[in-house]
Amino acid sequence: MTRFKGLMAGAAAAALLAGAAHAETVTVGYFLEWPMPFEYAKAEGLYDEAMGVDINWVSFDTGTAMSAAMASGDVQLSVSQGVPPFVVAVSAGQDLQVLDVAVSYADNDNCVVAEALEIDKDSASELAGKKVAVPLGTAAHYGFLKQMDHFGVPLDSLEIVDMAPPDGAAAIAQASVDMACGWGGSLRRMKEHGNVLLTGAEKEELGILVFDVTSGPAGWVAENSDLVSKFLMVTRDANEMWADEANHEKMLPVIAKDAGMDLEATRETIGTFVFPSVEEQLTEKWLGGGAQEFMKGVADVFVAAGSIDAALDSYADAVNTGPLEAASGM
Repeated sequence: MTRFKGLMAGAAAAALLAGAAHAETVTVGYFLEWPMPFEYAKAEGLYDEAMGVDINWVSFDTGTAMSAAMASGDVQLSVSQGVPPFVVAVSAGQDLQVLDVAVSYADNDNCVVAEALEIDKDSASELAGKKVAVPLGTAAHYGFLKQMDHFGVPLDSLEIVDMAPPDGAAAIAQASVDMACGWGGSLRRMKEHGNVLLTGAEKEELGILVFDVTSGPAGWVAENSDLVSKFLMVTRDANEMWADEANHEKMLPVIAKDAGMDLEATRETIGTFVFPSVEEQLTEKWLGGGAQEFMKGVADVFVAAGSIDAALDSYADAVNTGPLEAASGM
C-alpha cells in the first residue's frame, strides 16, 4: 500500500500547492495472518481508486484494540472485527455499528468430545456427568451453551472448567477432560483426539453463528455513508472474485503476502472461511435479525460470566444495513 499512499500523498500536495482542498484520508483496521479476499483489493489499491481518498491501513492484534482505536477517532473502519469484542464495546456504551458480515467461520469454533467416549449427536445425552473445558465469556462458551440446550443436557449435570483453548486442547489430549471447546489452531489439535457433535452448517441452523464484521463509529458512518458504501462495494467485488475458483491462483499469492503468511497456510486457513454474498447478509439469518439476536445472546453470556456489567435490551441499533443496501445497487 505504500506505493499507492505515496501517489495519493503526492497528488494531495500538488492540489494544496494549487490552492485546492486537502484529500481526505480514511484509516482502516485489519488483522495480519487472517487471509481474506479484501486483501487482494487492498494490495491492488482498489479501495483508494473507488473511494477517491487515501486509505491508511493499520494492523491490529485484537478486536478490543480496534474498538479502542475507533473510540479515539484514530480508526474509521475495522475489517473482520470479532462479534464478542464488538458486543463488549457496544454494551459499554460505545456507539459502533455493524456494516457487513466480513467472514463466517462456524467450522473454526466448536466443541470436541474425546474419541474414547464414542459420543456423537445421536448419543449426546451421555455427556451428563462429564468434565468439559470451556473458555468462559467467549463465542465458544455461547456455542457450547446453545449446543447443550439443543441436546437437552442440563448444565448442572456437567463439570465445567474455565480453560483457554490451548489449555483445553492439552487437557483433552491428556484425557483429563471429556470435552473441550475452542477455535483456530487449538480446535485443530482438539480434533486429533475426538469429534465434534455438530458441523458448522448444523450449528448455524440452530442460530449459533461464528462471524466477524466490518464496523465503524455511528457518527462517522452517518457523515460518510457514500464512502462506506463504496468501501463495502469493493469488498463485495473481491469476495465475488474469490467465489470463482478460477481466480484463486491469481489472488492467493497477493493475499498471502498481504496477510504475512506462506501460501499453503493461507490456502488452508481461507479454505475454512465463508464469505456470504450481500444478498445473504441482508436476509433474516444475518443482518435481518439473526446477527442482532446472536449479539444479545453473546452479551447475556458475558454478563453471566462477569465479563461485562450489563447487556443492552436490544442490539438492533448496533446494525446499520443502509450502506450495504446502497452498495448492492452499485
